[in-house]
Amino acid sequence: MKLGEVLKERGLITEDRLQVALAYQKVTDTLIGETLIKLGFVSSREIAETLAIQAGIPFIDISEYTVSEDAIRLIPKDIAEKTEFIPLRLIDDNSIEIGVTNPSNIHALDTVTRLTGRKPKVFMIDNVGFQETLERAYYFLDNPIPQLINAAILEIKTSHELPVTTIADLSQNIILEGIRRKATDIHINPTPDIVNIFYRVDGVLQHGFCINKSAHNGIVSRIKVMSMLDIAEKRLPQDGSFSLPFFNTKYEMRVSTLPTIYGENIVIRVLAGTGQLLRLDGLGFDRNNTGRLQALFQKPYGIILVSGPTGSGKTTTLYAALREINLIERNVLTVEDPVEYKLSFVKQTSVNLKAGYDFALAGRNFMRQDPDVMLLGEIRDEETAKIAIRASISGHLVLSTVHSNDAVTSVPRLLDFNIDRFMLSSSLLAVIAQRLVRKLCNYCKEKYTVSEKELAQLSLNGNAKAAGLETAYRARGCKMCSNTGYIGRTVVGEIMVVNDVMRELVSEGASLTRLKEEAVKNGMVSLKSSGIEKIKLDLTSIEEIVRLID
Repeated sequence: MKLGEVLKERGLITEDRLQVALAYQKVTDTLIGETLIKLGFVSSREIAETLAIQAGIPFIDISEYTVSEDAIRLIPKDIAEKTEFIPLRLIDDNSIEIGVTNPSNIHALDTVTRLTGRKPKVFMIDNVGFQETLERAYYFLDNPIPQLINAAILEIKTSHELPVTTIADLSQNIILEGIRRKATDIHINPTPDIVNIFYRVDGVLQHGFCINKSAHNGIVSRIKVMSMLDIAEKRLPQDGSFSLPFFNTKYEMRVSTLPTIYGENIVIRVLAGTGQLLRLDGLGFDRNNTGRLQALFQKPYGIILVSGPTGSGKTTTLYAALREINLIERNVLTVEDPVEYKLSFVKQTSVNLKAGYDFALAGRNFMRQDPDVMLLGEIRDEETAKIAIRASISGHLVLSTVHSNDAVTSVPRLLDFNIDRFMLSSSLLAVIAQRLVRKLCNYCKEKYTVSEKELAQLSLNGNAKAAGLETAYRARGCKMCSNTGYIGRTVVGEIMVVNDVMRELVSEGASLTRLKEEAVKNGMVSLKSSGIEKIKLDLTSIEEIVRLID
């Protein structure tokens, strides 16, 4: 079967999308697979999974895989790139795991056997992940960033004068180490004696380095210059940004400075485009909740909100929802801060506060663009909230995010924006509250007997057998997970669908307790209960759920 037909059979594309891709292909002369990916109809990963199923080869998500340095040392980069495979891991039985993008790549097997003397075990990986992982793995093999940083620390310690080039290289390497670790934030924290470098990875801070205090001012000045900030101003907080191209990815760095009693504290938010677009059934919601979400995003009008703290995957969920919408038949406009995913057939704009272009202004002007669906990046003020409500009751589907602890508390959060209760009750379709929990490393997680104390932490008082949690898995740590015990993250969420009873309760000003009772009655599974299910499925640990969910 042709690729397009197989993708249709798996339900990944529809006939009308395939026809659009074929029309696009006639103009661009690209391969059908590349065309479907460029149009956003399927992801590179979904095509790789399809090819893997056809060929009977196991598929691995390379973005959640740590490539072994011992393996890539055996294969020169130019050979791996030319032969289109990447060495992944050495196995004790004298074999080697390799990743390929073409299931019929026999040449890769011959090359691996000849160069290593080991038997290759083949895994299918996606083409985008292959290119990025190949470049990263060999770059950081040739440029051991932690060693370079430690060498700079030693040089600063023994030098009477601080070399300008050393400070510049150290500042750059601190940022590159964040990219190597796939950190979302880099913290530069001064103390009386030293400067601590922390990296937030999978939502958790990890200590990186202790740097000489004498280098602090130089590092701060260097980052300020890169961010076009005032290096002379040390008494007030400042915000800036800069771009850092790294191979095929353009990293956007958002810099925030804060004066403290020990000097300026810096936090750098690392924005790298958030990887490949997922589908709703790939986010981590259970089958029942996935079905509810798919039904919700087919509604013709109303407002659907996603709530959760910063970094909880709200934008990813919204874009997964957009993939459920027929983008050929419905006109979709978005305004974001910034645009994280680029999706064909969606008219995307980015806020520009300096020019006065914010969510509210965008929302007002969207109404003149004949929209069917509007995505407002965040409801953060009264004007944006009112525009979203008005649009949703005038025949448009509005998607947005809001900061609240759970689904039910999103209602008073919106009422704080002076939204009329009746307007809110008649427009709100659903609220999705979510968190991202770390997934246990499959290579080192260990089984153990759950204690009564842990059951109490989960508010599951009573015997473990009744709770269904006699045993669970916990993190241990190995080379594959950088000794953290976790690789990747998945969603834990609750979905509050607003029915007629809840509309009356919102309109009447019912208590949060009453709203929650009705939401549960209507099928909502709480965040904690969803987390416990993830523990029972051996995906995450009790410690992780307790850390993230009250």
